[in-house]
Amino acid sequence: MEINVLIAAVVAAGFVLVTGPFFIPVLHRLKFGQSIREEGPKSHQAKSGTPTMGGIMIILGITLGTAAAAPLSTEILLALFIMLGHFVLGFLDDYIKVVKKRNLGLKARQKLLGQIFIAVVTMVIGTRMLGIDTSIWIPVADTSIDIGAGYYLLLLFVMVGTSNAVNLTDGLDGLASGAVAIAASSYAVVCILMGHSDLAIFCAAIVAACVAFLRFNAHPAKVFMGDTGSLALGGALAAVGILTHTEILLAIIGFVFVCEALSVIIQVISFQTTGKRVFRMSPIHHHFELGGWSEWKVVVVFWFIGLLASVAALSMI
Repeated sequence: MEINVLIAAVVAAGFVLVTGPFFIPVLHRLKFGQSIREEGPKSHQAKSGTPTMGGIMIILGITLGTAAAAPLSTEILLALFIMLGHFVLGFLDDYIKVVKKRNLGLKARQKLLGQIFIAVVTMVIGTRMLGIDTSIWIPVADTSIDIGAGYYLLLLFVMVGTSNAVNLTDGLDGLASGAVAIAASSYAVVCILMGHSDLAIFCAAIVAACVAFLRFNAHPAKVFMGDTGSLALGGALAAVGILTHTEILLAIIGFVFVCEALSVIIQVISFQTTGKRVFRMSPIHHHFELGGWSEWKVVVVFWFIGLLASVAALSMI
């Protein structure tokens, strides 16, 4: 298995590193530039026009790396389906915003319908072909609780929540790609410990593609991944969490993503009910920026928190 993990990583990283210098100028020529919201931090206005949709490189790299090294088992094909399904949603969202110049992209209802479709296919294949039951595994206690039909709602929640949480995290140069690389590294270990060697190869491809993307995405970013990358990477993490039946562990490993999503929810509820904001700005990475932290400091601190969360999660197995 070790050689397959290495092959997946080399192919995924190699694809991103080789195609980046050619693909980014193409995005420039096509004027696929990022529009920066006016209510965001003023320092971000200088990023306006930076090429987006760089997630195409990441997801193609992961797909090629996985296909080159992992047996195309039902488990791997389902993981790729979940990731690529979210990739299509993200691509359409970016295409509408960047090419069609409609700032809101896909409507929330349209995106949710797409995610429900992906979740339903996952439920059917997972239960009928992979033997996934309706129980949830409790870390530390090392026990499982059958929640019946409620598991299907949990599966949808995990898929929608994880993909959107990674999407919200993608607001600073290198933040999402680095955080996903850390989370996927942890999940590679989880997969090995739990006997999901195929998924460990998939995780290795995710890690390598994201780390390679930092070559172009670290501050100051030459390209952004866009929803094309962030939704798909969130879908990929959700896929591994669901297929290993470690949904609760996913929330711990993805602690940074959970905090980003919760900060937005808290901010919206607080403002709508009291007229007051809890944070200077949400998602929470902007709160620290407006508090005087440099962009790079926020990114590194959040990476470190993600690493600590991953270590904590692995200690629970």
